[in-house]
Amino acid sequence: MPSNLKGLRWAVLATLVLAPAMARAGEPASPTTVERQKAFAQTLPLSDRQDFEFADRGFLGTRADPLIKRADGQVAWNLATYDFLKGEPPATVNPSLWRHAQLLARHGLYQVSDRVWQVRGFDISNVTFIKGDTGWVVVDPLTTVETARAALDLVNEKLGRFPVRAVIYTHSHSDHFGGVRGIVDQKDVDAGQVAIVAPAGFMKEVVSENILAGNAMTRRAQYQFGLMLPPGVEGQVSSGIGQAVARGTITLIPPTQTIDRTGQELVLDGVKVRFQYTPNTEAPAEMNLYLPDLRILDMAENANVSMHNVLTPRGALVRDSKAWADDLTESIRLFADGTDLMITSHGWPRFGQDVVRTFLGEHRDAYKYLHDQSVRMLNQGLTGDEIAARITLPPSLAKDWYNRGYYGSMSFNSRAVYQRYMGWYDANPAHLAPAPPADTGRRYVAAMGGAAKVKALAAEATGKGDYAWAASLLNHVVMGDDGDRDAKVQLSAVYEQMGYQTENAIWRNMYL
Repeated sequence: MPSNLKGLRWAVLATLVLAPAMARAGEPASPTTVERQKAFAQTLPLSDRQDFEFADRGFLGTRADPLIKRADGQVAWNLATYDFLKGEPPATVNPSLWRHAQLLARHGLYQVSDRVWQVRGFDISNVTFIKGDTGWVVVDPLTTVETARAALDLVNEKLGRFPVRAVIYTHSHSDHFGGVRGIVDQKDVDAGQVAIVAPAGFMKEVVSENILAGNAMTRRAQYQFGLMLPPGVEGQVSSGIGQAVARGTITLIPPTQTIDRTGQELVLDGVKVRFQYTPNTEAPAEMNLYLPDLRILDMAENANVSMHNVLTPRGALVRDSKAWADDLTESIRLFADGTDLMITSHGWPRFGQDVVRTFLGEHRDAYKYLHDQSVRMLNQGLTGDEIAARITLPPSLAKDWYNRGYYGSMSFNSRAVYQRYMGWYDANPAHLAPAPPADTGRRYVAAMGGAAKVKALAAEATGKGDYAWAASLLNHVVMGDDGDRDAKVQLSAVYEQMGYQTENAIWRNMYL
């Protein structure tokens, strides 16, 4: 690996390998949580089974051995981990999230068309194999060497052994390039036998996002993706756009060809690929790709099975939701009339021209609504927190499973739109120079009559199912006195119920 990328490797490895799941004894769902889960389930369009049909279409099989191991013998990925996702949802998991996790937990090789296959469920992302004249064009080779190699082995087993002739990185996040050395050798790239294609700015953004704030992002990513949680009905059930991140070896081979404009075309091993360059959308360096001869559209991570994050909780620059929506509009204009099926870097395909057009249009409308309504309300004088408390999608968009908040959410994203335009300051002078949380906690607890009084108020709120208020009260106690174990246990129990109830996979992980 080039010396300037060693920091990237270790920053990512710290997240993916050095964070073993911690055992935890989960509490049962409270009576309040049980009732709220039942009520929430009544609001869901559970009779709509199209996603299940699309997710299962073209299944050819999976690995016989569920364990994908690293060179040191440790497990990089276990295909059996999420076998618990069967039957009806338990009270400890939001019923909508349970359904979503069931879909994402499917794993194996899937035939998408006569010349396109995907391996799904071997990592948090998908890897796509396009049959060229003499070998494979591979799109997004997963996060780790181990899972990418296992995916290629499955393809070789089911479809025959062919060389990899080209690799396309759709964008600059590690789950879309980290496994590249599991499917190609650097020497073959150096010899010109394998092309590596990426959007312009790819290398700059890879280094920027993973090194400059790498330590801080690594810490937060452990919570966002639930890397310290054991999978299970009282633990981690999903990461919203995939089940989890593989714990293996991250690698990178720099691109040999870059895409810097929409309409640019390449012919890779006889496969014509037309690109849409979409910087500053889901990633600072990103692109969609279209196979005109096959009438297949790959929307990378610009279209998903969930609303995405405009600002990811692990940390990143705020994304431009307006540019995101505008580029989806351009995708519709450029490709919708000539597309019979659509694939993405996460989740499952969409089949049928009308299905694809509707999906792209309503997914676009969700991001546009998020942007426009957040801007409207901030111009009316509302703060980010006030906007987050009010904004919801209209029923015409909220009805779509793919616009629900399994990964990103309207409330979190509206704060991000506010931050992009207005910064963190909410124009309240009391917030110009706030005291540190520990100092504020001590003062609040003293003003309310001491820790015992505050914990009693929190217990009363918990008994009423007012978990958010209980968490706010107990947070002051814990911040003010790091040694108050009783307050920590009490707060932990509150977070647990909040985690059980949320539809958002990464909110669940962070609460738990």
